Amino acid sequence: MESSSRITVTQREQSMVMNDVKMMYEIYASVPPKTQRLMMELQRDNHMEYLLRGLQQLGPSFCVLDANRPWICYWILHSIALLGQSVDAALEDRTIDFLSRCQGPDGGYAGGPGQARSCFFLEDCCSTAVFIFYQMPHLATTYAAVNALITLGSDKSLLSIDRGKMYTFLKHMKDPSGAFRMHDEGEIDVRACYTAISVASMLNILDDDLVRNVGNYILSCQTYEGGIAGEPGSEAHGGYTFCGLATMILINEVNRLDLAALIDWVVFRQGVEGGFQGRANKLVDGCYSFWQSGPGEAEYHIDSPEATPESDISEGKESSDGTSSEGSQNASCPVNFDNVGFVSSEGLAEREPLFHGIALQRYILLCSQDPGGGLKDKPRKSRDYYHTCYCLSGLSVCQYSWLKDEDASPLPRAVLGPHSNLLEPIHPIFNVVLDRYHEAHEFFSRS
Repeated sequence: MESSSRITVTQREQSMVMNDVKMMYEIYASVPPKTQRLMMELQRDNHMEYLLRGLQQLGPSFCVLDANRPWICYWILHSIALLGQSVDAALEDRTIDFLSRCQGPDGGYAGGPGQARSCFFLEDCCSTAVFIFYQMPHLATTYAAVNALITLGSDKSLLSIDRGKMYTFLKHMKDPSGAFRMHDEGEIDVRACYTAISVASMLNILDDDLVRNVGNYILSCQTYEGGIAGEPGSEAHGGYTFCGLATMILINEVNRLDLAALIDWVVFRQGVEGGFQGRANKLVDGCYSFWQSGPGEAEYHIDSPEATPESDISEGKESSDGTSSEGSQNASCPVNFDNVGFVSSEGLAEREPLFHGIALQRYILLCSQDPGGGLKDKPRKSRDYYHTCYCLSGLSVCQYSWLKDEDASPLPRAVLGPHSNLLEPIHPIFNVVLDRYHEAHEFFSRS
């Protein structure tokens, strides 16, 4: 039997993706410097046009996401905020009104305004029964709605959240085991724990009752690999690892995890392409630019020993002409990026980055960016709002260094391409733009 007949589907797909990425890097290396600069530039205007269009009108193909409409609001608004922009007053009012209609009468947010668009009828010879369906509040869309309203940032948007009813809803989602359910009689998993604790923390309603035994559940989901699964006995996954680690940080139980194994698992998810995969032996995906780099930056919120200053990190060094010497040191990529400049922090980071930030930025800008606006999973894929949100979030994580003092502003670390590529910094645990987080924290602390 020929060896080629033993190639698996996974191997074939991996080979195709690596060839696509290699081709993008080789194209970049072969074009004139002016074209290189354009390829490495974040297409801000095109991204904004794509995002604003989606916030106002979506086509029929989005019907499959009808129960995820607060998520679409969050993905788009967060992306706009990352680009340093905001929506006008009329669009903000419309968004607040829409999300308010998603808010359940007993707290929490559903995937869309209460009553469904349609109902159905059962008829017999004597009567007609009419069944009208409502979307029930759900922890995932609650998290998305709260983050969207915090991203809008006005007093009107923050006051639209009924914190009293929200606490009642979160208590109702609390399972006797200590974990949370996604919705009434719904599944229990790490997503539910993170979204509940994140919302409660952001709204300043987190208490001992909500925290009780959450840590035990998260701990039971850490696998032999070091990452965290969605539920006990499942495979470690990048999204769940972020959710589990962030939850444990928020409830001050992070040191119960095997952090060395967790970080080891995360950093080995960065592939030769420069981007991250979500699980072992899976394909690179642009959205994991945040889900896998986020734990690395969230780790800065953990009290740990001093580490190497950034001045000693090859990734953060500049040559005398202001360009990076990092590109030629990456043995996994033959393309030389020495002619791509970046800015470095003027201060010292507290510890060395846990992943290769320049390689990740390179993947996002060359392989995940749609020149016409929006970002995507990988070459050959189409742009969408989900990947736009999390690719930009990951790009922001790459660009900043966090200090041990979490109240200190992060410093620019290394921005691949022109300085105009620099995005707004985010809070790596909540994934909202940092200044909006501080405004919301102050608002809810006094109310």
